Amino acid sequence: MSKVTSGGGVGGVGNGVRADATDARILRALAKEPRATVLALAQRLGLSRNTVQARLARLERDGVLRSFEYRIDPAALGYPLTAFVTAEVEQRRLTEVGEALGEIDEVIEVTGISGDMDLLIRVIAADADDLYRVAGRILACPGIVRTRTALAMRELLPFRLSAVLDNLAGQAPRPKGLR
Repeated sequence: MSKVTSGGGVGGVGNGVRADATDARILRALAKEPRATVLALAQRLGLSRNTVQARLARLERDGVLRSFEYRIDPAALGYPLTAFVTAEVEQRRLTEVGEALGEIDEVIEVTGISGDMDLLIRVIAADADDLYRVAGRILACPGIVRTRTALAMRELLPFRLSAVLDNLAGQAPRPKGLR
């Protein structure tokens, strides 16, 4: 596994770790069967149990394997609405804003972005009135200058990494010109 020099975790800003082909094979197998045991993964991939265990431990420690929470559907918890709030922030108060947003349970993800706005905030809500309340709490955070809210109408393509894992694991040909 080789290191890269960026930090973070979204859109070209990595967590400082780069998975190799073996890591990708393990992650691919785990993505297909999340409940597989280390022994089952090792047997399926033709690797030793210790190799799989050590790599999984490192991937988890380095933040490559993320929280199980990502797989839970908020609608099943009574939050069927998803919205994306963009926010303009007073730059010197970015840390304070992040902490304040962390106090709002319905804020499930915050990403720093480039462009006119500074943050992309993913929120969930029980209904339109609840979304109005959550958006108001976000706007009231010290350091937030203005917000814009867009309701997610439907998911056209769910989060996926399988094609990238296939390429990295050497299981799928890469398109010409992208090698």
